Amino acid sequence: MAAKLQPMADRVLVKPVEKEEKTKSGIYLPDTAKEKPQEGEILAVGPGKLTDDGKRIPMDLKVGDRVIYAKYGGTEIKVDDVEMIILRESDILAKKAK
Repeated sequence: MAAKLQPMADRVLVKPVEKEEKTKSGIYLPDTAKEKPQEGEILAVGPGKLTDDGKRIPMDLKVGDRVIYAKYGGTEIKVDDVEMIILRESDILAKKAK
């Protein structure tokens, strides 16, 4: 599905990772009590930002990286019934260590 979309410039395509539906104490959370996920896996990466003098700044991220992103950043899209988010590299707050 990521092959259908190629992010432009300094954007990345992220598939959000759903959080547990159950708390540590065993209580199941209803859909209305769940927070928006802020963690995801990168499915596709753009070529990087183009500077004013025409040089390309390479991306620090790559396909497969797990990232934490801004809560309300990006644009949500749906492809083949899979929800994804297109984010700018600047909306990525951290990369999780493997």
